[in-house]
Amino acid sequence: MDLMLNDLFHLTEAEIENSRIELNMTAGAGAERFVDRWLALDDTAKDSGLTDCSYWPWYGEKRNFQVGQMVFSFIQIGYDEWLFISAATITGMLPGQRAAVAILERYKGYFGRLVISYKKGQTYARYVFRLDRLLPNIKVKEILSCRYSGEQFEGYDRVNLPYSRLKDIFSGKIMPTYHEALKKITGVYCLTDTNNGMLYIGSATGTEGVWQRWGNYLASKHGGNVKLRKLYEREGDIYFEKYFTFTLLEYFGLSYDPDRIKDREQYWKKCLNTIEHGYNDN
Repeated sequence: MDLMLNDLFHLTEAEIENSRIELNMTAGAGAERFVDRWLALDDTAKDSGLTDCSYWPWYGEKRNFQVGQMVFSFIQIGYDEWLFISAATITGMLPGQRAAVAILERYKGYFGRLVISYKKGQTYARYVFRLDRLLPNIKVKEILSCRYSGEQFEGYDRVNLPYSRLKDIFSGKIMPTYHEALKKITGVYCLTDTNNGMLYIGSATGTEGVWQRWGNYLASKHGGNVKLRKLYEREGDIYFEKYFTFTLLEYFGLSYDPDRIKDREQYWKKCLNTIEHGYNDN
């Protein structure tokens, strides 16, 4: 059963009647996309809901809002996908300026995290609508575990992450889709020391797959490997955080034979000569 927007917002009939919704796409024909404008903001601005992406009060000479109305502001992130970035009550309007607003605090926890699905159709020139006309057809697509970053998991054949980004993924700051993706696979991976070009080839065969193994590196830096441990003792945390990247070379299901994964690990060690010229010791 679909979760509809008002299942989440719990608006009364009177509030719905007194509300408008913004589905903002671009700042004019051929102009900057609102999602790009929003992504360029710092976290404080995004959390505040007070940005240059919302609450333009005029459509030509016609008013988009009236003082006292509630407005729910979304920006387009996909063809029929919209990100919730603000909600406010209109408190004032002046020509040539964005409306003065009072942010609706009860919805701030969803700013940058709530994604809805709605087919806007051919109303490309219009961005502001009566909420009561759209609300019955607006579905909740997802509530992100962290603020939308514009990035998504692009596939197992495109996993190449510097240490800092992997750390942010594990802490839930960016790209929540990576969490489930990396927990679903085992595989063979490569750690690259970008300071000297040396490589380490390893494999992940645990019950939580690549996610679990790479988490070990974040916790210890060296993952228990002999040469990496020596590097850690010599250079410390900062070296790994600055220079190491994580790349997935091959991936398999969680039930795949661990011995065959180990065979593939040895194959890559031989191909890349990482025992003689890298960080592998066997």
